[in-house]
Amino acid sequence: MTDLIFYSFPVLLVGVALYFHLRAARKTTVKAVEVLKEAEESGLTEPPSLHPVVDLSVCMGSGACVKSCPEKALGVIKGKAVLINPTHCIGHGACAPACPVGAIRLVFGTAKRGIEIPQVKPDFETNVPGIFIAGELGGMGLIRNAVRQGSAAVGTISKRPRGANALDLVIIGAGPAGISASLAAEELKLRYVTIEQEDSLGGTTYHYPRNKLVMTAPMQLPLVGQIKVREVSKEALMEIWQGILDRFQPKIQFGERMEELIPQDGGFTIRTNRATYQAASVLLAIGRRGTPRKLGAAGEDQAKVVYRLIDPEQYRGAHVLVVGGGDSALEAALDLSREPGTTVTLSYRGSAFGRVKPKNRTLIDAAEAEGRIDVRLESQVASIEADHVVLKQGDTTHTLPNQHVIICAGGELPTPMLKKIGIQVEAHYGT
Repeated sequence: MTDLIFYSFPVLLVGVALYFHLRAARKTTVKAVEVLKEAEESGLTEPPSLHPVVDLSVCMGSGACVKSCPEKALGVIKGKAVLINPTHCIGHGACAPACPVGAIRLVFGTAKRGIEIPQVKPDFETNVPGIFIAGELGGMGLIRNAVRQGSAAVGTISKRPRGANALDLVIIGAGPAGISASLAAEELKLRYVTIEQEDSLGGTTYHYPRNKLVMTAPMQLPLVGQIKVREVSKEALMEIWQGILDRFQPKIQFGERMEELIPQDGGFTIRTNRATYQAASVLLAIGRRGTPRKLGAAGEDQAKVVYRLIDPEQYRGAHVLVVGGGDSALEAALDLSREPGTTVTLSYRGSAFGRVKPKNRTLIDAAEAEGRIDVRLESQVASIEADHVVLKQGDTTHTLPNQHVIICAGGELPTPMLKKIGIQVEAHYGT
């Protein structure tokens, strides 16, 4: 009897451990299923960038990929890893190396929605010899990746023939990739110049709303070394960039826009709104947003019309129209509605806010119920006048007092510019 108890005790412990493991696994699955269902009901099923595809025949459900993803885009359902929150995936790809059995491959686009990506070699050179692409334009929007690519591309460029050109390199754009490339060019003592069409550095980051948190990771910058930051606000990150600019003074020309890029023997002619440069190589470190998508409404060319919200406080006490039905439009309207005395109207041509985060939809509904936001669904901007706007809803026309219009309709990839200079652009459907 004593022997039976002695040998049964370990079995009992294993049984208890197995019970709690299965119960925990069930809870995890239930939660993952809820997140996936919510994403599907909201229409948020298309990842915006590089994302994982799981080979279910190989996946063993270890959960290592889930733990490696700070955005919680992955979950385990019925013992297999699943992309449960596709729009939260930001493309850092940490899940693939974390998988112990190699069940994850990283792809661009899906079968339903292709993503146009310029053709770029592993060394970041395009099909046009001498023209390189780094950062967001190449499909990698994560700051850490952009920084790494910018410096790596310049490393390749430094080994190319320089010819009789006045410059070794012209860098287009002063976002994370452009800053990193500029520092690398300084470190390698290249003859270069960086041009940035905006009046400030930081690229897409600069245009984030005030106090927006920016997910980053420790990044290695030429001349600077490692910067250990993870989750910081837009303002804190901009301070980092500005500190680097003040300390190392890379050759960045602000407020200078590239207007023409012409291949020539042994290099390129780059014409801007200010000057003309001759360079052996060109690095495109611009964003994917390209040109903001316009409405085509009369009066849209007025100074009171902008295409992004930066500082809600500057609109305090004004009548503001926000146009768009995505998360950026909803978040802009919500930020504006929190400013005292601001009258906010949100216009969207659709009948419902389908492809947005559930949290934003809930907040918009609450703000509308409280009278802080006037939501006009199935409406279009007919015209924008000096002191008012005209909205059309069906057969009805509404005239609203207005001082500012913020259009959040997304942007268009600068495909025409790329094709004009001979860069091939490919549509990726899950490849």
